[in-house]
Amino acid sequence: MAIKFQYNKTSLTNLGKQLKVRQNALPTLKNKESALRASVQAAKADAQRLADELEKALGEYDYMAALWNEFEPGLISIEDVDLSIVKVAGVKTPHLDKIHYRIKDFNAFVKPAWYADGIRILQKLTRLGIESEIYEQKRQILEFNRKKTTQKVNLYEKVQIPGYQEAIRKIKRYMEDEENLSKASSKIVKTRHEEEEEQEL
Repeated sequence: MAIKFQYNKTSLTNLGKQLKVRQNALPTLKNKESALRASVQAAKADAQRLADELEKALGEYDYMAALWNEFEPGLISIEDVDLSIVKVAGVKTPHLDKIHYRIKDFNAFVKPAWYADGIRILQKLTRLGIESEIYEQKRQILEFNRKKTTQKVNLYEKVQIPGYQEAIRKIKRYMEDEENLSKASSKIVKTRHEEEEEQEL
């Protein structure tokens, strides 16, 4: 990326300000990148842990597989899921607050005794499944933001900061050359005047 500038003091001042902004922002961006990287790993681990718990829980209830045929479909359903927003390293991510279930009334004297346990089991399994999904979404959001932050760090560190430094160097060199030329030309003019004065005497 070519930095546009002019060979004057105003341009030098503006470039200096831009450089300072980027140099000051870089450590913060690097910290954010590290925090996001750690948060991505944590969210990934949590999503995996919940998926494993779900798998394990499903395995624990395998022995009830035949009984589920007796379970009334639609006895329990999810009405709503309450999510809140939690900021992680400055990034908004979803957080599961509560799952609202709708449980149809049933006659506990007529239905099998394990129906109440079946409802609790389904609540546990759905909670693990939904929570696992939310952590996966959280990981994706954090990963996307980490990539953007990494790109910005690289842009500042490898392109913009060196670009501004080079532009500032060029302007300073140009201004020094101008000053030296100006001094040299005034010296020449002064020497000529002195020679002319000596000749007149």
